[in-house]
Amino acid sequence: MNTKPLLITAMMLTQVVYAQEKPQPPARIAQQSRRAGNPVFPGWYADPEGVVFGKTYWIFPTFSAPYNQQVYFDAFSSTDLINWKKHPRILDTTAVKWARRAMWAPAVIQKGQQYFFFFGANDIQRNGEPGGIGVAVADKPEGPYRDYLGKPLIDSFYNKAQPIDQYVFQDKDGAFYLMYGGWGHCNIARLKDDFTGFVPFPDGNVFRDITPEKYVEGPTMFMRNGKYYFMWSEGGWTGPDYSVAYAIADTPTGPFRRIGKILQQDPAIATGAGHHSIIHAASQNKWFIVYHRRPLGLKDANARETCIDEMFFNEDGTIKPVIMTKEGVKQLKL
Repeated sequence: MNTKPLLITAMMLTQVVYAQEKPQPPARIAQQSRRAGNPVFPGWYADPEGVVFGKTYWIFPTFSAPYNQQVYFDAFSSTDLINWKKHPRILDTTAVKWARRAMWAPAVIQKGQQYFFFFGANDIQRNGEPGGIGVAVADKPEGPYRDYLGKPLIDSFYNKAQPIDQYVFQDKDGAFYLMYGGWGHCNIARLKDDFTGFVPFPDGNVFRDITPEKYVEGPTMFMRNGKYYFMWSEGGWTGPDYSVAYAIADTPTGPFRRIGKILQQDPAIATGAGHHSIIHAASQNKWFIVYHRRPLGLKDANARETCIDEMFFNEDGTIKPVIMTKEGVKQLKL
């Protein structure tokens, strides 16, 4: 029996299936209309940290793959939200000896002439396991980054919060706060000025529980008109019901009362929309939500792509529900 035609057919089918599962680049029509298109860059990436350094937008995502393959971070930069440059492997396990897998959810800030890269590693399940939240440092946003402490910044569970999904927020008085937590619990702690540890709160506690109703993971925060907007992800990250909700408070430590969801799946666009960050283009007073979502028809938990859509506010300061698009945002230089 001649099996060659069957083998060729099988190979062709495999190639077609693989091509369908790979994230596609932004549509040509989006480029022609000077919109970014969603996803904004090809590849499976999740948990995107969007930030502005100078005149450049940056996105630092999680490489979306099985945990044992998550041993490095890539970064992406753009001057106009449309054209993105990839900076590969800006940090990996060769630079962080205690990290071996599950490198997640970067949070990157500038302090002085240096850039500090906070990340989770190893997906620890209990106290005593090696891993947790670490810090790396570099002289440029694109790295290369090196381990800052030689050990995790947080390597244990406090207030039942798994040490993952970190975000660093600088308050108006210059103080830096780290908020983090998985497994339905969120902590906030004030960082020392040199990021080597924490400053206790006046009550003596280092980690303060700020968990709002229905919180699951992925905290982030921004300020607008003197108010603190605390945001997080709800639902299961592997499913279609992943979503984003928020609260507003007068201080970075709350109390935070859940207002409602502002980002969730759209059966016509994508599912699993969540774990986001916020970019504020201050000179134009434009607000953007950077998030990941799962293309329609794909069930693989790691089939996640990074997207950007514009975010708008009501007159009372509440956030309007985000409309997910395929076209993405318009070109905008800083």
